[in-house]
Amino acid sequence: MAQSGYRQARAVARSGIVNTVTFLEGPAVRSYDVLAESTAPPAVVWALLLDPRTWPAWSGNGELDASRSARLSPHGRDEVGATRAFKAGRSVIRERITGLTPERRFAYETVESSQLADHQATVDLHEIPGGGTRIRWQGTYSVRGMGLRSSERQVQRAMTKTATGLAEYAAGQIVR
Repeated sequence: MAQSGYRQARAVARSGIVNTVTFLEGPAVRSYDVLAESTAPPAVVWALLLDPRTWPAWSGNGELDASRSARLSPHGRDEVGATRAFKAGRSVIRERITGLTPERRFAYETVESSQLADHQATVDLHEIPGGGTRIRWQGTYSVRGMGLRSSERQVQRAMTKTATGLAEYAAGQIVR
């Protein structure tokens, strides 16, 4: 992973296992990878990802702030380049859609956050044989501030809650 601005540190544990940690300008680049399953088909999950007005109901990101957002679709089908702002209290998170593969992959980056830097994420949807959707939400980020060791667990928990929230909300959208 030789990219400009990155350096790697390698440590060999007594067991001989090699651990690699990637650093960007000092703070470690961290990652998360969470899975959730929904009884809803990929089309339903996909529609929720594209419509930022639904995110407050399932993501835990706070309320959509349209005044700080850009290029939002009036029909709830945002495209690459749309920037969504979510506000929780005084905290604002702004995320820009960077890639879309219909009903398969939703990619975005965080462009404003008081806690995360260099956050890039993908949400992959896989149809489950027999019905439903497997949601894989993964990303990389670095932490703003000094020594927030617990932040890795907090981000993992928050992303697990977000993916699970999406799965459950999507399942509730199915008309039977």
